[in-house]
Amino acid sequence: ACIMRKKLDTRFPAARIKKIMQADEDVGKIAMAVPVLVSKALELFLQDLCDRTYGVTVQRGAKTVSSLHLKQCVQSYNVFDFLKEVVSNVPEFGISEGASDSSKRRKVLPNESHDSDQESKRGISQETCHSSGVGRGRGRGRGRGRG
Repeated sequence: ACIMRKKLDTRFPAARIKKIMQADEDVGKIAMAVPVLVSKALELFLQDLCDRTYGVTVQRGAKTVSSLHLKQCVQSYNVFDFLKEVVSNVPEFGISEGASDSSKRRKVLPNESHDSDQESKRGISQETCHSSGVGRGRGRGRGRGRG
């Protein structure tokens, strides 16, 4: 009997998931189907989280989903208990739709972007120094042979 394998259309790259899984030294070999199934499970989990967060947003009469809505969703449904620590830093009374909050951001942003420009220039100059070394950037390869 010939079994046709249907390729699952996943939104998250299986190769990246496999790499993340292999970063754990306790994980041994990983069957080809596992990263694909994890990708699908991740997609379904995020869909559920987004749907429920949108429900919180609509309940509050807001038009834009905010981090506060996500926090309230995580606190409302016990299936998301493992995320409570992650959302604990989100402020309870954040003014997400207020104009005063965005004006504060505008004053801070020019300084932040200036600093990040300087950091990226430094990063580029360091990269060029390292990449000019002989034999760099080619992976481990097979070595130079014997002798």
